[in-house]
Amino acid sequence: MALYLLFESASGYALFHAYGIDEIGQSVDAVRASVLDLNRFGKAVKLVGFSPFSSAVDALNQCNAISEGIMTDELRNFLEVNLPKVKEGKKAKFSLGVMEPKVGSHISEATGMPCQSNEFVQELLRGVRLHFDQFIDQLKKSDLEKAQLGLGHSYSRAKVKFNVNRVDNMVIQAIFLLDTLDKDINSFSMRVREWYSWHFPELVKIVNDNYLYSKIAKFVVNKSDLAEKDIPALADLIGDEDKAKEIVEAAKASMGQDLSPVDLMNVQQFAQRVMNLSEYRKKLYEYLVTKMNDIAPNLTSLIGEVVGARLISHAGSLSNLAKCPASTLQILGAEKALFRALKTRGNTPKYGLIFHSSFIGRASARNKGRMARYLANKCSIASRIDCYSELNTSIFGQKLREQVEERLDFYDKGVAPRKNLDVMKAAIEGITNVVSEENGDGNDKSDVSAKKSKKKKSKAESDGEAMDVDKPAGGEDELQTEKKKKKKKHKRDEPREEEMATEVADGDIKLDETPKKKKKNREASEDVEPETATEGKKKKKKKNREASEDVEPKTGTEGKKKKKKKKSKTEDDDV
Repeated sequence: MALYLLFESASGYALFHAYGIDEIGQSVDAVRASVLDLNRFGKAVKLVGFSPFSSAVDALNQCNAISEGIMTDELRNFLEVNLPKVKEGKKAKFSLGVMEPKVGSHISEATGMPCQSNEFVQELLRGVRLHFDQFIDQLKKSDLEKAQLGLGHSYSRAKVKFNVNRVDNMVIQAIFLLDTLDKDINSFSMRVREWYSWHFPELVKIVNDNYLYSKIAKFVVNKSDLAEKDIPALADLIGDEDKAKEIVEAAKASMGQDLSPVDLMNVQQFAQRVMNLSEYRKKLYEYLVTKMNDIAPNLTSLIGEVVGARLISHAGSLSNLAKCPASTLQILGAEKALFRALKTRGNTPKYGLIFHSSFIGRASARNKGRMARYLANKCSIASRIDCYSELNTSIFGQKLREQVEERLDFYDKGVAPRKNLDVMKAAIEGITNVVSEENGDGNDKSDVSAKKSKKKKSKAESDGEAMDVDKPAGGEDELQTEKKKKKKKHKRDEPREEEMATEVADGDIKLDETPKKKKKNREASEDVEPETATEGKKKKKKKNREASEDVEPKTGTEGKKKKKKKKSKTEDDDV
């Protein structure tokens, strides 16, 4: 079987025929040895066709398609032109070697050409890549390197710009920086406390907050200069006058050592740095809150900004988090404990990063595992809504939070929660109301015109009803007569049904009598209903037929008398 090789280069598609495989041998080691030698490799592989790309944009599109495992129309046309044609109902006498298995499967599905991608084919394609500029005369090595460089830059640039995850990498970087800032601020503030405590050790017990301690250390600097006149300024910094007086009194009777002005200046500068870091941390937290409300509003309203951002950063992206099942999301962040438990055959962890949520802390020790499982289920729903929905609303997250609150009450107090179906219906109604309100501002003019048209229609209908009232009362009389006729029919049918029921009970039903009763009913209905011109003509025809059969002529008056007699007989039978 002949083997063809498809090579995708930066300059175009190339097809090679590996006809000298028997000379090299089928082993991979023999191919590796022959790849380096161009004379030997050139005898085994020959160029069949080459299709250059028309532009850099075309090359980028073809490269994206190949990376996704898709066969483009250009590639299909190139293969159909250069490969031997396969007759219908017969197997192909060749196979196509490709580098990417996904591309080969797509080619075989679309065209029916047999494709293969193994180590043998990959080694042959490696040799083609090594000597590609030698197979094509007009292609220089420098031109091929430039094409590869340009295509590589454009492909990587397009991959960086194309981000389905709604720029959630900003959230990942922000939460990482927030965690590092917390650690740094904590360690730096402890360093400020230790450093300044050599000069003013009593201040540590009075002020517990790190940010306030740095502020006061920068304000006081030298404790010997602190006096009662500084109490209002200290009260403005702390927000408590009693503490300000306590600081002044402690400074007068302090046991700390005196520091030189240079040392005090360094302590002051370091305290200022800690204050700046604390302020930047607040701004970064506000930035994280706004980004989380834009990217994952439902997850944010359900579990909070920080915990939601940590889940996204640990999963890698919002789409990865949405793909995770609830059981994986529940223990996300506790992988070490999970694998340790699996190794030692102990108890697996019940929660990971979800433990930092307030719901787990509010649940009792008995119900923490249940609450974690339920909360993970709702978080997976919220993340999927945020990832795949087009509307940027937090209504679903609010409803899911209400469900978690109800489940917490159910575990603690035994109050039955609402059904999930009812809660989702309420959320969908809320979203439809929001969408209608947003669209209502732009459609005010159309609503006004619609109201005017409705008013016109209502006026026309009222005028039409007035016209109907002015009509003569003949139509009403006809309706009344029709109602009376229907009532008479019902009265006649009721006793017949009773008779049929009694006959069924006795078993004396006669089949020959049923068609006669039907005929009588038809004749009675015809007499009750007003005769039209067509019905009169039909009756005349029937009379003529009867006259021809009986030979004796019958007048119309005699026929009417007979019908009246039949009527009276049927009424007597019914009674």
